[in-house]
Amino acid sequence: MSETEIFRALADPTRRAVFERLASGEANATELRAGLPISQPAMSQHLAVLRAAGLVDERRQGRHVQYRISAEGLRPLQEWMLRYRAFWPQRIEALKDFLREMDQ
Repeated sequence: MSETEIFRALADPTRRAVFERLASGEANATELRAGLPISQPAMSQHLAVLRAAGLVDERRQGRHVQYRISAEGLRPLQEWMLRYRAFWPQRIEALKDFLREMDQ
C-alpha cells in the first residue's frame, strides 16, 4: 500500500477512532462500534477501507471476525516520515541562526 492510501484511510475521524481503539488490542466490529454513532454496515465499510489500506488484519473465529492493527501496514507511513526526518533538524538550525541574527 502507498502512503497516500494510508493517509486517505486515516483522514476520516471515525476510521481514526476505530484504528486507535484497535491499538489497545483485538476487537470485533460490535466492540469497535460501541459509543460511535454509526450503523453496523457503516462500521463494516470503515473496516473494509482500513483493510484495503493494509492497516487492519482480520482473524475469523467461527462466525465472528476479530480485527487487529497490521504493524506491517504502517511501514509505508514510517518510511514516508523518515524521508522528512532529516529535513527538520536542518530547518530548525537555520531558524535558530536567523533568530540569533535578528537579536544582534
